[in-house]
Amino acid sequence: MDATGAARPLRIIREPRVILVGRQVVDPAAVERFLSEHGLTWTTDTEVGAEVLAEMAGRLCYLSYGKGRKSNREFLDHLIEVGHGSVLEHCVWSFVISGVSRSFTHELVRHRAGWAYSQLSQRYVDESESPYVEPDVIAEDPALHDVWTAAVNAARVAYDRLVSGLEERYATEPDRTLRRKLARQAARSVLPNATETRIFVTANARALRHFIEMRGAEAADVEIRKVALQILALMQRESPALFSDYERIPLAGGGEAVRTPHPKV
Repeated sequence: MDATGAARPLRIIREPRVILVGRQVVDPAAVERFLSEHGLTWTTDTEVGAEVLAEMAGRLCYLSYGKGRKSNREFLDHLIEVGHGSVLEHCVWSFVISGVSRSFTHELVRHRAGWAYSQLSQRYVDESESPYVEPDVIAEDPALHDVWTAAVNAARVAYDRLVSGLEERYATEPDRTLRRKLARQAARSVLPNATETRIFVTANARALRHFIEMRGAEAADVEIRKVALQILALMQRESPALFSDYERIPLAGGGEAVRTPHPKV
């Protein structure tokens, strides 16, 4: 609320944003040292660190350095075709995901194997200015949009009043940071799942493939499917050898889903 007690304008988000912020780098000297120590020779035709590491790991299983399939793409295509997915766990990327709701992150963090998470803390961060994520199906209907807006604004007003009242209750706490945390951690209980959040994630290629297959499917929640499609677009540019088997399928009701001839790798 502002100084007059009126609610501030409601900021609404309808599209998520995914930024790729980290990728692997290979140490060529260390790779060459390993090869020479074991009397092996090997070169690859990709400059993508994750693809180099996946091929190196896969070839180690069979000591096939310099043998068999020549190109990196041919080698990794074969791994995917035969379902040798454990090799893909050596390939890791990091992302910042924003413009998403708490509903989204509740589903995202159910993906445990191969993932790491660091999410915005509602105990420390003031949510009084937070935007809210509105589902498309509600935004498209004026009457439903009004219902949604009224509910969110009521929660915002309640949050502000609770924070103010709780800070007064904890006024004797000398630590200012602790005082704010105590107030916000209790007041956040009224915030809706629509509250926007940000989350830093790191995942390996196998985990990303599973996420794209499950959350990019037609039956997936619309918001998480949007994120899955954004991650797929990033990964198909970043590592085509590991993600090019996915294709986008238009949906009758709008939007897209994904499918691959190589599920559950």
